[in-house]
Amino acid sequence: MAVRAVRGAVQLERDEAGHMDEQVSELLTAILERNGLTTDDLISIWFTATPDLHSDFPAAAARKLGIVDVPLICAQELDIEDAMPRVVRVLAHIESDVPRSDIAHVYLGAAGALRKDIAQ
Repeated sequence: MAVRAVRGAVQLERDEAGHMDEQVSELLTAILERNGLTTDDLISIWFTATPDLHSDFPAAAARKLGIVDVPLICAQELDIEDAMPRVVRVLAHIESDVPRSDIAHVYLGAAGALRKDIAQ
């Protein structure tokens, strides 16, 4: 079984805990579904949030989804001028025999503009 990485991102409409929970849950669910993964396939997940998001930890949404025995960590993105605001990014490490080129990276809504080269 190989270790692979799956990327994803979502732009929030507003900085509210409930909205973040909803959007991050949707992103994580899409990552799992599009890659045919279960929580048992997860090794760890890194979350980053742009500096304008303060309402909650993105990892809290993962815990509410039942991802409870997977190491999670949150960090702040660099504060780059003119960068897309209110973005949560995900880097999930997984166990999978799927070739790296077949991994489905998930960028929801406006966040699709961040990585048009790998967004599916």
